[in-house]
Amino acid sequence: MFAKTNRKDLFKSPPTVFTDKLISQEARRSKALEEQKRRRAQKFESSRQLDAFADLNLGNSDDDGDLEDEPEIIREGVSGFVQMVSQPVETQSLSSDVHNHETVQSGKRRGKPRRKRIKAKPSKWADKCMYAELLEMNEEAHLWDSQSGDVIDGLPRDLEAAWVAVAPVPTGKRCLAVTHQSAGIVGTSPNTTLRSRVLGKMLLPRFPSSLPPLTVLDCILDVNWRDNGIIHVLDVLKWKGQDVGDCETPFRFWWRDTRLAELTKPPLPSGNFSFTAPSTTADASSQNAGSLSNIRTSERERYRFPYPTSFVPIPYHTDTTLTSLSSFVIPMARSAREISVDIPVHVSPPEFTSHDMTIDGAHDSMVSRSTTSVVARVDSDGLLLYVSHASYEEGTSPLSCWIPNKAITGHPELPGISEGHDSPLDVFQRLVQRHTMKNLHVVLGLQESMDI
Repeated sequence: MFAKTNRKDLFKSPPTVFTDKLISQEARRSKALEEQKRRRAQKFESSRQLDAFADLNLGNSDDDGDLEDEPEIIREGVSGFVQMVSQPVETQSLSSDVHNHETVQSGKRRGKPRRKRIKAKPSKWADKCMYAELLEMNEEAHLWDSQSGDVIDGLPRDLEAAWVAVAPVPTGKRCLAVTHQSAGIVGTSPNTTLRSRVLGKMLLPRFPSSLPPLTVLDCILDVNWRDNGIIHVLDVLKWKGQDVGDCETPFRFWWRDTRLAELTKPPLPSGNFSFTAPSTTADASSQNAGSLSNIRTSERERYRFPYPTSFVPIPYHTDTTLTSLSSFVIPMARSAREISVDIPVHVSPPEFTSHDMTIDGAHDSMVSRSTTSVVARVDSDGLLLYVSHASYEEGTSPLSCWIPNKAITGHPELPGISEGHDSPLDVFQRLVQRHTMKNLHVVLGLQESMDI
């Protein structure tokens, strides 16, 4: 479709390329919101179970009480049923003869049985994430004519009152964190799996976490999770079996932050994993006692997490006024985020004497409990906007808009994508500033008219 396009750039391309260009994003957003309201009302009416009472009545009236219900008498003989009884026997005999004839004929022609290809069933977790559309923006000069009433530049008309911003969105892989019932202790027994966004395949084997069972979270696996053990939580679908996706966006984000803050820190994975860095025997023999501290520092820096351990919520902002977007939200979407994480370090176990009681696994427990706090730097990938009154919707939805902070190349036909090095976040910032200046001129004009 596009010549010489990078696969990673194509992944960042918005899904609106394949939609009808005659329908604006604002119209599709309004239609999707109305469809959500209709489904919500239909679900509420079905939960009331009014159809179960539709056939109920108060019974016969008192005037009909004198009439006695007489039993219905069938005045027919059994001769009419003889034909019905004899007919299946003949049919069965004929069908058996035909079956035997077909078996003989097919036995002569039977060769090697052909194996039918069984298509793999799609995973039930496939395409369950709410994937945002790229915000369609346009900053052409004729749209900012002073004589025009409404400015059609792509920014939502109710941006300041009915939206929620999420920033900074970290770089990483979008996935679903799904927890299952486990027989062991929460935090030690494997109970969590990560599912890919498109196909719903497992990204990692089942690993332990402190999340409660029957929980589904919309997450972003950090690009450096092997080094920091971080998985970012974007949204929540279920929590302990309770469906939270039908709630509005501010409540879902509040629920996410509150419940994640209540979780206890799980034990860091160590004991079965080696802390020693790979090195040659020649290098090991040439090391002296004075370089042991440098070796331990390199071992600590090279520790690799086998699975993510820290579920970190992504900050959200309910104040989406133009002033707040310009001074606070957009700068956050451009800057990196610093998160403090605990990383295991290698500590030499103490020497036990014959008088001390030895316990199996004592050395591993001491090594696993030795940690150090490190500040992890997480790069930002852009800004997300959610309609505050919308519920969680599976698949691509115009109710969530994506504004990356890096330029999208290879798609010049998209609205808001310029040929230069400007990113969509740069275009968004300029449009917000223009709206701010326009509102300021309107306020000054009203004050002048009042003074006159």
